[in-house]
Amino acid sequence: MARLARVSLVDIPQHIILRYNNRQVCFVHYIDMKAYLHWLKLFSKKYQVSILAKVLMTNLMHLLCTPQQENAISRMMQSVGRMYVRCYNRSYRRSG
Repeated sequence: MARLARVSLVDIPQHIILRYNNRQVCFVHYIDMKAYLHWLKLFSKKYQVSILAKVLMTNLMHLLCTPQQENAISRMMQSVGRMYVRCYNRSYRRSG
């Protein structure tokens, strides 16, 4: 069965939860969190998403954000994820 499309409501705050596969650590060092926040800021501006609150823990992240256009959160999270995964894999000599 195909996954249902996400609801993308403009100007409505949304709670985003990001958890790494099998609840493993996704931010090993402080520098990892710093890099993630850098890309989050960059792509939130690019895709016009207001970040109202954020919490980063070693294995989990919460965001409260408001998109100014349809599908902005999905595009932002996809872009941030791509950048972070490349950096993480290179730093910790992983693939995938």
